[in-house]
Amino acid sequence: MPVSIYLDVDGVVNPFGPQGLTDWGGEWKIADAGILDVAFAPEAVAELNELAEHPFARFVWLTTWERLAPEFLCPAIGLKGEDWPVLSSQGWDQSAEWWKLGALQKDLAEMGAERFVWLDDQLGQESDARSWAEYHQDRVLCISPDPRRGLSRRDLAAVRTFLG
Repeated sequence: MPVSIYLDVDGVVNPFGPQGLTDWGGEWKIADAGILDVAFAPEAVAELNELAEHPFARFVWLTTWERLAPEFLCPAIGLKGEDWPVLSSQGWDQSAEWWKLGALQKDLAEMGAERFVWLDDQLGQESDARSWAEYHQDRVLCISPDPRRGLSRRDLAAVRTFLG
C-alpha cells in the first residue's frame, strides 16, 4: 500500500544557518539553487533518494518553494525529486487554517492514501495540524526537525521503519 511522504524544504532539507557538522558527522554543503544558496547534508539527500526508490513511497512536495523545489533545488543538491507532485498554496490563503494542512488533506482524499508521513519543521508550532495528525494515530508519522539541523539520521530511520 503506498505511503505518501510530504516533504518541506526550509528547515527540513535546507536548515537555517547550520553550524558544526551534519548529523552524519560530515560537513554541510552549500549549493546555488538559482534563487538562493541552500545548505544541505549530502547524506540526508542520499537517504531521501534511497527512500524514494522504496516501492511503497510516494514523495510529495509540500513547501513554500512549490514548483521551485523540483525545478531549482533538486538539480542543485542532487535530490531526485524533479517528478514528485507539488502541492500549492493557491486558493488556501483565504482559509484560517495552515495552508499546508488543507493541501495535505485534499491530496490524501484524492489519492486515498491509508498511511502518510509529514516532514515539516513547523509542525511543532501548528496546533491544528498536530491535533488532526493525533486523530489519525497509527496512520501518520509526523516529524518536525530542528530547523537549524534539518532531517537527522533518526528521522530518516523512522521514515524507513514506517514504510516497512
